[in-house]
This record gives sequence, structure tokens and C-alpha cells, in this order.
Amino acid sequence: MQVKKIIAAINMTIDGFCDHTHGVPDEEIHLHYADLLSKADCALYGRTTYQLMEFWKTILENPTGEKSMDDFAKAIDKTPKIVFSRTLQSVDWASATLANKELEEVVQELKQQYGNDVFVCSPSLIVQLTQRNLIDEYQLCIHPVIAGSGLPLFKNIQEKLLLKLVKTKTFSGGAVILYYERKT
Repeated sequence: MQVKKIIAAINMTIDGFCDHTHGVPDEEIHLHYADLLSKADCALYGRTTYQLMEFWKTILENPTGEKSMDDFAKAIDKTPKIVFSRTLQSVDWASATLANKELEEVVQELKQQYGNDVFVCSPSLIVQLTQRNLIDEYQLCIHPVIAGSGLPLFKNIQEKLLLKLVKTKTFSGGAVILYYERKT
């Protein structure tokens, strides 16, 4: 077994915006993320992204018949989720729990454990953990879209962080995942 890595995994546009409505998720991308989630120890979400992901509960209840989407819904349903929110009092997804500690404390505890990787799936959490130097790997899925506006992923990062490209994955629809680790 290995020590858990904290991995920022997010979809974004060529111009650097994070917005699930701008991406072009096709069968290949759904299968990739279903596989990724099925191997995860857990996924970390902020309130906004968690509430967006609740959409997949409706697919579980009423499958689309599109295998890749239905398989992704099953994978995200099974993946344990920790939700960080100052406003939510509870979460109703059976595989989700509301964090009862601060983000940094939870991540530090997870990093000390052995097991599978932890995926950080919300822009706000990625920024907070980047600021604290707690992300081990960035998996940025760049979609072939220029959005023009939206939420920039690294909006509040003030210090330069050097990264090393360790791998890429290209999808037939034009999206590319860039895998980066911190340069040492």
C-alpha cells in the first residue's frame, strides 16, 4: 500500500475557466472519470460543486441508457465524499459526509494514511490547498472550448508555483488531461 496522494482533478476550458456547463464530456471522458473515482479513497467537495454533482443521483434513479453516463453515476455514488461547507447543515447523499474539521486538518490526516488517492474536485478547495502546498498532483482536463468568462481556477494564487509535466492523456473529442507534479 502507498501513502495517499492528494490530487486536484478538474475540468476546465482552454482559457482557464472552471464551469461544468462549458466542458464537452463525451463517452470517453465519462469512462475515464468513472474509473478514476472507482479507485479513489474519497473525493473532497466544496458546497457548490457538491450540489452540482448531486445531479448524478437523478441518473441513478432514472438511468439514461447511455452506458458511460450511467456507469459514471454509479461510480460517483459509491465514492466516499467529504463536503466542506459553512452553510450546509447536512448532506443527504449516502456516500457523503459533512466535514467536521477544517480542510487543512482533514487533508493532513488523510496524507498520513495508507490507501488510494484522494481527489480534490472543487475550484475553491484546490486553491486553498495549493496555497498551503498540500496538492501532490494536478490533473487538469482541458476541454477544446474558449468560454470567455467564468470562474478562473487559480484566481487567488499570489505566489508562483513551478510544476513538472509528468504525463498527458488525449481524448478523441479533443480534450487533454495534463498531469503535473510540483517541481522540487
